[in-house]
Amino acid sequence: MSPKRDIQPGTLALMILKTLDVLGPLHGYGIARRIEETSRNQLSLNYGTLYPALLRLEQEGCIKAEWGPSENNRRAKFYGLTSAGRKQLAREARDWHRTTDLIAAFLTPRREA
Repeated sequence: MSPKRDIQPGTLALMILKTLDVLGPLHGYGIARRIEETSRNQLSLNYGTLYPALLRLEQEGCIKAEWGPSENNRRAKFYGLTSAGRKQLAREARDWHRTTDLIAAFLTPRREA
């Protein structure tokens, strides 16, 4: 098994927003597990990274938080996407695609004419 990788700077917010867009409201542990599952367990996500990102997204109005019971009937904070969060997700996804296309242009060998 290959070692887990750290999340690239600037990508965690996009992963959180996309996770909430696809699955709906989740608590922090659920978001972390889903991100790790989606990466086929290649990413290493610690809570010292996740919770500040969730707080920042909440302060920016991209997500909202509400307390509710978890699957094991414990009190947990559930995060959900707001309409501003959906717009932010669209912007970040568009920017990410532009960036990866740009980098791919440099990494793809081209023949000189």
